[in-house]
Amino acid sequence: MTDMTQIPSDTDAVIDLRGKDIAVAGQWRLFWLKFKKHKIALASLVVIAFMYLVALFAEFIAPFDPNATNARFTYAPPQGLSLIHEGAFMPHVDQLKMTLNTQSMRREFTADQTKPLAVGFFVKSDPYTLAGFIPMETKLFGLVNARPGDSLYVFGADRLGRDIFSRVVYGARISLSIGLVGVAMSLVLGVAIGGISGFFGGWIDVVIQRVIELLRSIPTIPLWMGLAAAIPVGWPPLRTYFVITLIVSLLGWTSLAREVRGKFLSLRNEDFVTAARLDGMSEFGIIFHHLVPSFMSHIIATVTLAIPTMILAETALSFLGIGLQPPIISWGVLLQEAQNIRAVAQAPWLLFTPAAAIVIAVLSLNFLGDGLRDAADPYENA
Repeated sequence: MTDMTQIPSDTDAVIDLRGKDIAVAGQWRLFWLKFKKHKIALASLVVIAFMYLVALFAEFIAPFDPNATNARFTYAPPQGLSLIHEGAFMPHVDQLKMTLNTQSMRREFTADQTKPLAVGFFVKSDPYTLAGFIPMETKLFGLVNARPGDSLYVFGADRLGRDIFSRVVYGARISLSIGLVGVAMSLVLGVAIGGISGFFGGWIDVVIQRVIELLRSIPTIPLWMGLAAAIPVGWPPLRTYFVITLIVSLLGWTSLAREVRGKFLSLRNEDFVTAARLDGMSEFGIIFHHLVPSFMSHIIATVTLAIPTMILAETALSFLGIGLQPPIISWGVLLQEAQNIRAVAQAPWLLFTPAAAIVIAVLSLNFLGDGLRDAADPYENA
């Protein structure tokens, strides 16, 4: 007779599976198991990683110098990429032909299909340095055997004949990095100040919370505008960049400090904190070695959701003309071209191209933050 106790039931198998993946798993394993179920967040992670890679290798990806002008192709429209020419595979764009409209006194561009310009990958270019120190003479893509007068404007050109695609690629470096640097500053301030407030309590907590309430009561945009307008015009671009980063992160730490304080209030009397204190660990050691790591996944989710706010803040300041200024290239600076209604009517790609980059980055970061926030509580609906 078969011993029924030796036959594992379906329930035992489920318990064993969950025991392997849930009960015994560490904090980061639980975090990943929950996060990978969020398909939109995973796709957003790929998009964000791709955008930061583009920003990192901007010199290699952008086919032209973002500040190179060409008076012949002012407000040139985007040139569509075609793959087939005369029945053969040949990536190419049609040469632009410019005519002057005598009635409107404007330049008009048409595609000359009789003059295809071959487009290739890893084409030879003028010498440049990748990331500031790697000498290169190759671009990701460009015209093959380019001649003077040939054009390649994937996303069109601006009023000075500068390639919009190259400028958007270079602008990603500033706009995306300003979000990371600003959030890093907010992270340090928020965790440190919020941790001290929640862990020690008493009059320290009262003072810190009143300061936070005072800062949060100040209207954000007018404060940013006032501080940004105080930046001297003659400052070098690098110094202006760091000051704008400081401005956009000035109030970003307050919400994180509130959340960290709440976590500390709920954890400071737990058994593991008491055991660490009895073991002789200092108060700051308990904070940074036990309390902060216990909800690090939640901090990561909060920080990810804060990056879009930083990007939009820089974009708004630069669009209003009181943030970053040329020759610095950011998405907000590029949108300054869209302030002129006539320019937008004549060249709508000046608005749509940087705006699309901002929308894709912000939406992807928000979706990623939502996925991380859900994964921060792995036992929910587990």
